[in-house]
Amino acid sequence: MRPEVSHSHGHEHEHEIEPQFGLPETLPQTERILWQGSPDWKAMARHVFHVRKLVVYFAFIIAIRVFVILTDGGTLHTAMISALWLALLSGTSVLILTGLAYISAKTTVYTITTQRLVMRVGMVLTLTFNLPFKRIASADFRKLSGTTGDIPVTLMGNDKIAYVQLWPHVRPWCYANPQPMMRCLPDAEYVAAKLAQAWSDHVGQSTSARTVAAEGELDETRPRRSEVRSGLSAPSGAHPA
Repeated sequence: MRPEVSHSHGHEHEHEIEPQFGLPETLPQTERILWQGSPDWKAMARHVFHVRKLVVYFAFIIAIRVFVILTDGGTLHTAMISALWLALLSGTSVLILTGLAYISAKTTVYTITTQRLVMRVGMVLTLTFNLPFKRIASADFRKLSGTTGDIPVTLMGNDKIAYVQLWPHVRPWCYANPQPMMRCLPDAEYVAAKLAQAWSDHVGQSTSARTVAAEGELDETRPRRSEVRSGLSAPSGAHPA
């Protein structure tokens, strides 16, 4: 069975005319929103677009350039002019990536309801991914800096969404089985607990929401009984109804 994923293209579900904020359609009366939020754009710039690493890299390149010019007999003035041009080019690149991080965060809305996880994403082309809890097999939690973190989810069976459609809202390097991921969430531990509880209430399985994982690593704690690895998971052999 394929995942129930809705795709909103072009002007069909633009943000200004959404029937309900962050959702492609109004929720039925039997369903309600438990949490709604967006990524932190500064965390997106740092952890998704790697702006801080690029700043360090460009600074190193500029320092090397100045050193080479001086050791080849060039003047300090010549070295500074060369460094300035490199700094301008580098600064432009960093500004572009920072802008992309800002736009990506501001156009993204994650919604947890009593029955599903909805991800409205897309800087140019708006896509809405509707992930019913009954098709979510597990979720993990990755702590970043401060209170921010990522929450990737694993879909059941052969359910798949293309990596390129999800990026950057996808667990890095998981190309064979892409995992949708809520990225750079402020108060991520709270959101993880909220998702785990909502999933548990809907599918009728108990969960234990572990919170911490080393920065840059996903907690791979093995489930015991119906407890889960840093979030939620169906017990072995169980299939949510």
